[in-house]
Amino acid sequence: MQGAMMTTAEVAARLRVPVPTLYKWRLESKGPRSIRIGKHLRYQERDVEAWIADQIVSSARGGAGAA
Repeated sequence: MQGAMMTTAEVAARLRVPVPTLYKWRLESKGPRSIRIGKHLRYQERDVEAWIADQIVSSARGGAGAA
């Protein structure tokens, strides 16, 4: 595994959404890919950036798959 790891709070701040929204998206398989490390939830920075790029593309196509 390579790249910077981000906490839920860091991802929420990056996306400018509340932390509970990230938890909801995770349960619905809609948000950035997350990794459980013991009891801690982490996100790889590259996965968050890839998810953002995918949202931009989806939105440009009319919103199919946008969160």
